[in-house]
Amino acid sequence: MSLLQLMWTFFYIGAFTIGGGQVAITLMYQPVVEGGLLSADQFYNMVAVSESTPGPIGINMATYIGCELFGVFGGVAVTFATVLPSLLIILIIAKFFDKYQDKPLVKTTFSCIRPVSAGLIAVAAWNVLSISVVNVFSPIRAVIFAVSLTLLFVWKKMSPILLIVLCGVAGVIFL
Repeated sequence: MSLLQLMWTFFYIGAFTIGGGQVAITLMYQPVVEGGLLSADQFYNMVAVSESTPGPIGINMATYIGCELFGVFGGVAVTFATVLPSLLIILIIAKFFDKYQDKPLVKTTFSCIRPVSAGLIAVAAWNVLSISVVNVFSPIRAVIFAVSLTLLFVWKKMSPILLIVLCGVAGVIFL
């Protein structure tokens, strides 16, 4: 795949990522992994790094994949291609939203997009869970997963940043 083809792919992903960066992961998987650009392990390692670094995950993934395949220029180009549709869409929506936000068709459209976004996020979550815990099962990974999930749901004051650092250290020590 050429740089222009990769930019077009990420332009497409940027145009149809409704619901956040987790949805972008689902849309990226097919052209990147099934297209043979990266292995599933490389892809999900990029997901892990992108989730634990500042910034939107979709943009982080685009930058990471572009850099991995085409160097720094590729990273910048693919990132720009990912952001461009959102920029254009937001400019158009900003111009017309006040006028049309109360129209029944607009309300219905947005109410139907929400469940689809939730489904795409669930698929992305399952893919990350399966590659990181289920498919490569080890008791240590299962414990790290269970402890982190428990801390996030039970001890709601736990900083996600601290949890990422602690789990990263646990991975280095135990895996």
